[in-house]
Amino acid sequence: MSRGALAGTAAAGAWAAAEPLARRVFGTEFGDVRLLGRLVTRGPASTPIGVGLHLVNGAAFGAVFERLGGRGRRQAVAAAQLENLALWPALAVVDRIHPDRRSGALPRLLTNRRVLAQEVALHLLFGLVLGTLVRGEKR
Repeated sequence: MSRGALAGTAAAGAWAAAEPLARRVFGTEFGDVRLLGRLVTRGPASTPIGVGLHLVNGAAFGAVFERLGGRGRRQAVAAAQLENLALWPALAVVDRIHPDRRSGALPRLLTNRRVLAQEVALHLLFGLVLGTLVRGEKR
């Protein structure tokens, strides 16, 4: 596994660990771990599955970031925020198909400012961790 993939996995792990606090701070029940896990299954298995999927996504992001020459915290934060901006419109689809949205367990996501603020903060954390671990010259 490349340094970027390992760094992305670590960054996604930091995000997953911070998500419960972020939900309390921003006053929302939304989280990427929940989003991913509940798309696959319901019940207690949804959390570990969501974490696993989030780690895989982080690894892929980190590998691509490094492969494209990304280095350092500034570039990693910018890349993470760009990804957030690029994927945000996909929440229109999530609002229509996600089981927690359809059941009313989660509010509408696309236009939810608290969810947006939470995602910006967590993408910042992800970028800081990724950029700290992927810096300097390639080996």
